[in-house]
Amino acid sequence: MSEVRTVPGGVQIKVKIQPRAAKNELAGWLDGMLKIRLTAPPVDGEANAACVQFLAELFAVPKSAVKIVNGQTSRHKTIEIKGVTAEYVHKLKV
Repeated sequence: MSEVRTVPGGVQIKVKIQPRAAKNELAGWLDGMLKIRLTAPPVDGEANAACVQFLAELFAVPKSAVKIVNGQTSRHKTIEIKGVTAEYVHKLKV
């Protein structure tokens, strides 16, 4: 279903970003990745910043708890979120 790895203090999830969408939203699971639509364009790190902000709000953690581990310049990213469990991620309503 999804690729969620437990790491010390949190989880790592694989995401696929769709920039320049109509609104910020979850779009479901696609090939084991959480698909996220963002209004920000993929220019000067705007989509990355929007991704971090969106996930921080979604999981109710500070932005400092959300880190892009891999894929800074790609639509496919690995995100680490501290203070969240794999079970909580799997319960997302998408």
